[in-house]
Amino acid sequence: MKAMIFAAGLGSRLKEETQNKPKALVEIGGKTLLQHAIEKLKKEGISEIVVNVHHFADLMINYIESNDFGLPVTISDETHELLETGGGLKKAAPLLTGNEPVLLYNTDILTNLNIQKVTENHKKSDALATLVVRKRKTQRYFKFDQNQRLVGWINKETGETKISLPQNFEKAREMAFSGIHVISPEIFNYFPRHQRFSMTTWYLQLAKNYSIKGFFDTSDFWMDVGKPEQLNEARKNSILFDLF
Repeated sequence: MKAMIFAAGLGSRLKEETQNKPKALVEIGGKTLLQHAIEKLKKEGISEIVVNVHHFADLMINYIESNDFGLPVTISDETHELLETGGGLKKAAPLLTGNEPVLLYNTDILTNLNIQKVTENHKKSDALATLVVRKRKTQRYFKFDQNQRLVGWINKETGETKISLPQNFEKAREMAFSGIHVISPEIFNYFPRHQRFSMTTWYLQLAKNYSIKGFFDTSDFWMDVGKPEQLNEARKNSILFDLF
């Protein structure tokens, strides 16, 4: 099974940490975030990985080409234009061909989630995509009906909503995205024509006519280290590294 690690972002939330390197090369416990992600996916049975690059792309390319991760790691180069998550996937799609589902994974995630359970759940469903979500406090939420089908999105701070299935929206369960998703290869047939777009917007559009589902994650550890506070917390808590 192949996976794509999203690592092209500017890492602007980490400020000083990303002034001279990309977020994916920020270190925790003596390892880069990219190395943590690759090792996690390898343990979960992933056989090939694609990594997209943009910010300090030369450093990323050199790092990937200079290290042996024990499995093939291919670069999808977005040096000339940051394409957002959806556009990044569209550009990388020729590298992700095959009959099996593809795992998508944010580089700034630390978790002990059993990803194999997510992929097995996805294979048994009729979904084009399965989004890993958690019950946690945040600003933006996906909304899922009683069958775990995506029906919309809401920004609790601004009140903005995006509705895919109006009849199920109001009573739907609000869950926060975990930066992990599994897609079926058929989804590549439904890319929008433009090259730069968000996965969130695309999923919400697809959900009007196709099954996009949620996997409700109840694992005991998940952390987004893309902010200074969480990054420092992870660095101070050595217990975290027993999980990976």
